[in-house]
Amino acid sequence: METGGGNFRLDGKVALITGAGRGIGAGCAEILSQAGARVVVSDFLDEQGKGVAAGIVRSGREAIYHHLDVTREEQWLSAIETTVQTFGALDVLVNNAGVASVGLMENTTLREWRRVMGINAEAVFLGTKNAILAMKPGGIAGKGGSIINVSSVGGLVGVYGESAYCASKGAVRMLTKAAAIECGKLRYGIRVNSVHPGSVRTQLAEQALVDFQREGVISSEEEGIALFVNMHPIGRMAEPVEIARAVLYLASDASGFVTGSELVIDGGFTAQ
Repeated sequence: METGGGNFRLDGKVALITGAGRGIGAGCAEILSQAGARVVVSDFLDEQGKGVAAGIVRSGREAIYHHLDVTREEQWLSAIETTVQTFGALDVLVNNAGVASVGLMENTTLREWRRVMGINAEAVFLGTKNAILAMKPGGIAGKGGSIINVSSVGGLVGVYGESAYCASKGAVRMLTKAAAIECGKLRYGIRVNSVHPGSVRTQLAEQALVDFQREGVISSEEEGIALFVNMHPIGRMAEPVEIARAVLYLASDASGFVTGSELVIDGGFTAQ
Protein backbone atom coordinates (compact mmCIF):
# COMPACT_ATOMS: atom_id res chain seq x y z
CA MET A 1 0.00 0.00 0.00
CA GLU A 2 1.31 3.41 -0.97
CA THR A 3 1.31 5.75 2.01
CA GLY A 4 3.85 8.44 1.15
CA GLY A 5 3.29 12.06 0.22
CA GLY A 6 3.79 11.29 -3.45
CA ASN A 7 0.04 10.84 -3.81
CA PHE A 8 -0.29 14.61 -3.61
CA ARG A 9 1.98 15.19 -6.62
CA LEU A 10 0.48 16.27 -9.94
CA ASP A 11 3.42 15.45 -12.17
CA GLY A 12 2.29 14.97 -15.76
CA LYS A 13 -1.15 16.48 -15.09
CA VAL A 14 -2.68 19.58 -16.66
CA ALA A 15 -4.95 21.95 -14.72
CA LEU A 16 -7.27 24.70 -15.95
CA ILE A 17 -8.17 27.23 -13.26
CA THR A 18 -10.77 29.98 -13.60
CA GLY A 19 -10.63 33.31 -11.83
CA ALA A 20 -6.92 32.67 -11.42
CA GLY A 21 -5.76 36.26 -11.72
CA ARG A 22 -6.05 36.89 -7.99
CA GLY A 23 -7.23 35.50 -4.66
CA ILE A 24 -8.03 31.83 -4.29
CA GLY A 25 -7.59 31.18 -8.01
CA ALA A 26 -4.08 32.61 -8.05
CA GLY A 27 -3.25 30.55 -4.96
CA CYS A 28 -4.53 27.41 -6.71
CA ALA A 29 -2.43 28.12 -9.79
CA GLU A 30 0.69 28.48 -7.69
CA ILE A 31 0.11 25.46 -5.44
CA LEU A 32 -0.92 23.09 -8.25
CA SER A 33 2.07 24.25 -10.27
CA GLN A 34 4.40 23.62 -7.33
CA ALA A 35 2.97 20.09 -7.14
CA GLY A 36 4.03 19.44 -10.74
CA ALA A 37 0.99 20.39 -12.81
CA ARG A 38 1.17 22.36 -16.02
CA VAL A 39 -1.30 25.17 -15.48
CA VAL A 40 -3.66 27.22 -17.60
CA VAL A 41 -4.38 30.46 -15.78
CA SER A 42 -7.72 31.83 -16.98
CA ASP A 43 -9.56 35.03 -16.11
CA PHE A 44 -11.23 38.02 -17.74
CA LEU A 45 -8.78 40.24 -15.82
CA ASP A 46 -6.03 39.92 -18.40
CA GLU A 47 -3.28 41.91 -16.72
CA GLN A 48 -3.59 40.07 -13.41
CA GLY A 49 -3.93 36.66 -15.08
CA LYS A 50 -0.92 37.18 -17.30
CA GLY A 51 1.05 38.25 -14.25
CA VAL A 52 0.21 35.03 -12.37
CA ALA A 53 1.19 32.88 -15.37
CA ALA A 54 4.40 34.84 -15.90
CA GLY A 55 5.36 34.39 -12.25
CA ILE A 56 4.98 30.63 -12.54
CA VAL A 57 7.09 30.56 -15.70
CA ARG A 58 9.80 32.68 -14.06
CA SER A 59 9.97 30.02 -11.34
CA GLY A 60 10.87 27.44 -13.98
CA ARG A 61 7.44 25.81 -14.19
CA GLU A 62 4.95 25.61 -17.06
CA ALA A 63 1.94 27.87 -17.40
CA ILE A 64 0.02 29.89 -19.96
CA TYR A 65 -2.68 32.53 -19.68
CA HIS A 66 -6.03 32.28 -21.49
CA HIS A 67 -8.74 34.93 -21.44
CA LEU A 68 -12.03 33.44 -20.25
CA ASP A 69 -15.40 35.00 -19.55
CA VAL A 70 -16.95 32.06 -17.70
CA THR A 71 -20.49 33.09 -18.63
CA ARG A 72 -19.87 32.48 -22.35
CA GLU A 73 -19.90 28.86 -23.49
CA GLU A 74 -17.92 29.54 -26.67
CA GLN A 75 -15.08 30.86 -24.53
CA TRP A 76 -15.19 27.71 -22.42
CA LEU A 77 -14.81 25.64 -25.58
CA SER A 78 -11.86 27.78 -26.64
CA ALA A 79 -10.16 27.54 -23.24
CA ILE A 80 -10.48 23.76 -23.09
CA GLU A 81 -9.32 23.35 -26.69
CA THR A 82 -6.31 25.61 -26.05
CA THR A 83 -5.47 23.66 -22.89
CA VAL A 84 -5.44 20.33 -24.72
CA GLN A 85 -3.63 21.70 -27.78
CA THR A 86 -0.93 23.33 -25.67
CA PHE A 87 -0.30 20.64 -23.05
CA GLY A 88 -1.90 17.54 -24.57
CA ALA A 89 -4.33 16.89 -21.73
CA LEU A 90 -6.94 18.21 -19.31
CA ASP A 91 -6.80 16.41 -15.98
CA VAL A 92 -8.03 19.01 -13.51
CA LEU A 93 -10.59 21.82 -13.71
CA VAL A 94 -10.90 24.27 -10.84
CA ASN A 95 -14.15 26.24 -11.22
CA ASN A 96 -13.15 29.14 -9.00
CA ALA A 97 -14.38 32.33 -10.69
CA GLY A 98 -17.13 34.05 -8.74
CA VAL A 99 -18.54 37.28 -7.39
CA ALA A 100 -19.78 38.50 -4.03
CA SER A 101 -23.19 40.08 -3.49
CA VAL A 102 -24.37 41.84 -0.36
CA GLY A 103 -27.86 43.16 0.26
CA LEU A 104 -31.14 42.31 1.94
CA MET A 105 -33.36 40.06 -0.18
CA GLU A 106 -36.10 42.69 -0.17
CA ASN A 107 -33.69 45.15 -1.80
CA THR A 108 -32.12 42.73 -4.29
CA THR A 109 -33.08 43.46 -7.89
CA LEU A 110 -33.79 40.75 -10.42
CA ARG A 111 -30.89 42.08 -12.45
CA GLU A 112 -28.48 41.57 -9.52
CA TRP A 113 -29.92 38.11 -8.82
CA ARG A 114 -29.33 37.09 -12.44
CA ARG A 115 -25.81 38.55 -12.44
CA VAL A 116 -24.81 36.55 -9.38
CA MET A 117 -26.46 33.34 -10.53
CA GLY A 118 -24.94 33.72 -13.99
CA ILE A 119 -21.37 34.00 -12.75
CA ASN A 120 -21.49 31.84 -9.62
CA ALA A 121 -23.83 29.03 -10.73
CA GLU A 122 -24.52 29.02 -14.46
CA ALA A 123 -20.83 29.41 -15.31
CA VAL A 124 -19.96 26.46 -13.06
CA PHE A 125 -22.51 24.42 -14.99
CA LEU A 126 -20.85 25.45 -18.27
CA GLY A 127 -17.40 24.57 -17.01
CA THR A 128 -18.43 21.26 -15.46
CA LYS A 129 -20.42 20.22 -18.54
CA ASN A 130 -17.67 21.00 -21.03
CA ALA A 131 -14.91 19.53 -18.87
CA ILE A 132 -16.89 16.28 -18.65
CA LEU A 133 -17.25 16.24 -22.45
CA ALA A 134 -13.49 16.72 -22.79
CA MET A 135 -12.37 14.34 -20.03
CA LYS A 136 -14.71 11.40 -20.64
CA PRO A 137 -13.73 8.44 -22.84
CA GLY A 138 -13.75 9.65 -26.43
CA GLY A 139 -13.39 13.31 -25.44
CA ILE A 140 -10.53 15.49 -26.67
CA ALA A 141 -8.62 14.74 -23.46
CA GLY A 142 -10.29 11.42 -22.74
CA LYS A 143 -8.44 10.22 -19.64
CA GLY A 144 -10.86 11.15 -16.89
CA GLY A 145 -9.94 13.70 -14.28
CA SER A 146 -10.96 15.79 -11.29
CA ILE A 147 -13.36 18.72 -11.32
CA ILE A 148 -13.29 20.96 -8.25
CA ASN A 149 -16.05 23.54 -7.85
CA VAL A 150 -15.46 26.38 -5.42
CA SER A 151 -18.62 26.97 -3.38
CA SER A 152 -18.68 28.59 0.07
CA VAL A 153 -19.93 28.17 3.61
CA GLY A 154 -22.76 30.21 2.13
CA GLY A 155 -23.63 27.13 0.12
CA LEU A 156 -24.17 25.19 3.36
CA VAL A 157 -25.80 27.70 5.72
CA GLY A 158 -27.63 30.98 5.32
CA VAL A 159 -25.71 34.23 5.79
CA TYR A 160 -27.34 37.53 6.70
CA GLY A 161 -27.51 39.93 3.77
CA GLU A 162 -26.26 37.42 1.19
CA SER A 163 -29.38 35.74 -0.19
CA ALA A 164 -28.36 35.76 -3.86
CA TYR A 165 -24.83 34.67 -3.03
CA CYS A 166 -26.01 31.82 -0.79
CA ALA A 167 -28.47 30.64 -3.43
CA SER A 168 -25.76 30.60 -6.08
CA LYS A 169 -23.29 28.71 -3.91
CA GLY A 170 -25.94 26.23 -2.80
CA ALA A 171 -26.60 25.56 -6.48
CA VAL A 172 -22.90 24.81 -6.96
CA ARG A 173 -23.00 22.26 -4.14
CA MET A 174 -25.94 20.33 -5.57
CA LEU A 175 -24.78 20.58 -9.18
CA THR A 176 -21.51 19.04 -8.02
CA LYS A 177 -23.25 16.09 -6.40
CA ALA A 178 -25.46 15.42 -9.44
CA ALA A 179 -22.48 15.58 -11.79
CA ALA A 180 -20.46 13.25 -9.55
CA ILE A 181 -23.23 10.65 -9.58
CA GLU A 182 -23.56 10.80 -13.36
CA CYS A 183 -19.81 10.54 -13.98
CA GLY A 184 -19.50 7.68 -11.50
CA LYS A 185 -22.39 5.62 -12.83
CA LEU A 186 -21.26 6.16 -16.42
CA ARG A 187 -17.73 5.06 -15.46
CA TYR A 188 -16.15 8.16 -16.96
CA GLY A 189 -13.24 8.19 -14.51
CA ILE A 190 -14.16 11.75 -13.54
CA ARG A 191 -14.49 12.84 -9.91
CA VAL A 192 -16.47 15.99 -9.05
CA ASN A 193 -16.24 17.67 -5.64
CA SER A 194 -16.86 21.07 -4.07
CA VAL A 195 -14.88 23.13 -1.58
CA HIS A 196 -16.54 25.45 0.91
CA PRO A 197 -14.28 28.18 2.28
CA GLY A 198 -15.15 30.48 5.13
CA SER A 199 -13.99 34.10 4.99
CA VAL A 200 -10.74 34.42 3.03
CA ARG A 201 -8.44 37.43 2.76
CA THR A 202 -9.12 38.35 -0.87
CA GLN A 203 -10.27 41.38 -2.85
CA LEU A 204 -13.78 39.90 -2.88
CA ALA A 205 -13.78 39.95 0.92
CA GLU A 206 -12.62 43.55 0.87
CA GLN A 207 -15.48 44.46 -1.47
CA ALA A 208 -17.93 42.60 0.76
CA LEU A 209 -16.80 44.79 3.68
CA VAL A 210 -17.51 47.90 1.62
CA ASP A 211 -20.95 46.55 0.71
CA PHE A 212 -21.79 45.56 4.30
CA GLN A 213 -20.89 49.09 5.38
CA ARG A 214 -23.11 50.53 2.65
CA GLU A 215 -25.99 48.35 3.85
CA GLY A 216 -25.51 49.54 7.44
CA VAL A 217 -24.55 46.10 8.77
CA ILE A 218 -21.21 47.49 9.97
CA SER A 219 -20.07 51.04 10.66
CA SER A 220 -16.41 50.69 9.66
CA GLU A 221 -13.93 48.42 7.92
CA GLU A 222 -12.35 47.58 11.27
CA GLU A 223 -15.70 46.46 12.64
CA GLY A 224 -16.23 44.34 9.55
CA ILE A 225 -12.88 42.60 9.86
CA ALA A 226 -13.62 41.88 13.52
CA LEU A 227 -17.01 40.49 12.48
CA PHE A 228 -15.42 38.19 9.90
CA VAL A 229 -12.80 37.01 12.37
CA ASN A 230 -15.32 36.35 15.12
CA MET A 231 -17.41 34.19 12.81
CA HIS A 232 -14.61 31.62 12.87
CA PRO A 233 -13.79 29.84 16.15
CA ILE A 234 -10.21 29.43 14.95
CA GLY A 235 -9.89 33.19 15.48
CA ARG A 236 -8.87 34.47 12.06
CA MET A 237 -9.73 34.58 8.37
CA ALA A 238 -8.18 32.12 5.92
CA GLU A 239 -5.39 32.87 3.49
CA PRO A 240 -5.90 31.90 -0.18
CA VAL A 241 -3.10 29.33 -0.01
CA GLU A 242 -5.01 27.41 2.68
CA ILE A 243 -7.92 26.90 0.30
CA ALA A 244 -5.52 26.04 -2.51
CA ARG A 245 -3.97 23.22 -0.48
CA ALA A 246 -7.41 21.64 -0.09
CA VAL A 247 -7.93 21.95 -3.84
CA LEU A 248 -4.60 20.20 -4.35
CA TYR A 249 -5.86 17.25 -2.30
CA LEU A 250 -8.97 16.93 -4.47
CA ALA A 251 -6.91 17.31 -7.65
CA SER A 252 -4.46 14.61 -6.64
CA ASP A 253 -4.60 10.82 -6.52
CA ALA A 254 -4.74 11.09 -2.71
CA SER A 255 -8.48 11.72 -3.09
CA GLY A 256 -9.04 8.90 -5.58
CA PHE A 257 -12.13 7.56 -3.77
CA VAL A 258 -13.62 11.00 -3.09
CA THR A 259 -16.44 12.23 -5.33
CA GLY A 260 -19.69 14.07 -4.75
CA SER A 261 -18.30 15.43 -1.49
CA GLU A 262 -17.98 18.89 0.00
CA LEU A 263 -14.69 19.77 1.65
CA VAL A 264 -15.35 22.45 4.26
CA ILE A 265 -12.43 24.78 5.01
CA ASP A 266 -14.02 27.30 7.34
CA GLY A 267 -12.11 27.58 10.60
CA GLY A 268 -15.06 26.11 12.47
CA PHE A 269 -17.68 28.50 11.02
CA THR A 270 -20.27 25.79 10.37
CA ALA A 271 -19.42 23.78 13.51
CA GLN A 272 -21.18 26.28 15.76
